Amino acid sequence: MGPSFRRRSVSEALQGLRETVVLESKFGFNIDLETGKIGEGLNSRPEHIKRAVEGSLRRLRTDRIDVLYQHRVDPQVPIEDVAGAVKDLVAEGKVLHFGLSEPGLETIRRAHAILPLAAIQNEYSMVWRGPEADVLPLCEELGIGFVSWAPLGYGFLTGTITAGSRFGDDPVQDFRAWVPRMAEDALVANMALVDVVRTWAQRKEVKPAQLALAWLLAQKPFIVPIPGTTKAAHLDENIAAAAITFTEDELRELNAAVAAVKIEGARLPPPVLAMSGVEAPPKT
Repeated sequence: MGPSFRRRSVSEALQGLRETVVLESKFGFNIDLETGKIGEGLNSRPEHIKRAVEGSLRRLRTDRIDVLYQHRVDPQVPIEDVAGAVKDLVAEGKVLHFGLSEPGLETIRRAHAILPLAAIQNEYSMVWRGPEADVLPLCEELGIGFVSWAPLGYGFLTGTITAGSRFGDDPVQDFRAWVPRMAEDALVANMALVDVVRTWAQRKEVKPAQLALAWLLAQKPFIVPIPGTTKAAHLDENIAAAAITFTEDELRELNAAVAAVKIEGARLPPPVLAMSGVEAPPKT
């Protein structure tokens, strides 16, 4: 299922509901805008950004994108040029807010100086706590929201994955097959974190996934997790996680238990990790 088909499907779902939803989209990969074929590398040239947005608006059958992210920072295009192109789109009313995904700290500051950023979208969960070191403090300093992708660690924190789980050999079919921390040896070691989540889920009388999402929401008031789901029941469970609270003592105890688990294996495959501008060790 290609990007164009997905956008058309979203456009159908949005009919009559556009004013009640926040619509986000991205640009940044080297996609042929005529054929939809994905090429190698990145492409954030200003003219490409503007054409990509025009195509998205047409397929989504809407007049604006609420939040537009650069999917990955393009080292060949100054971030000032990228922010300038989005600023033009904001002036035209085609984009309302600007965001970056997986940027470095200096990139955030430089982009924010041209067009204030509404959100940074980075991986963050109990499994990967790197943003705590510097990205989250910078977001707090500049008044930028933080959107955590993979908040359930590709399903790892739901309690449904075991030490014996295997994900095949084809990353196209299941991306986890390519993720070092989901490899056989790493998975065995990392189950210690699942034990923490399960224990606390029982203690709070909730499901493991809900506990993991509630933990994220408790870290900072400007954090919004975006768990993926294909089932309505799981969507309802994820939404219910927003009602779970911790006392200060509980959160301190849970944070200490999470920090005590050393996660084995890199968070992303090397080629994907190379496109990330931010890598920081988790706090201990």
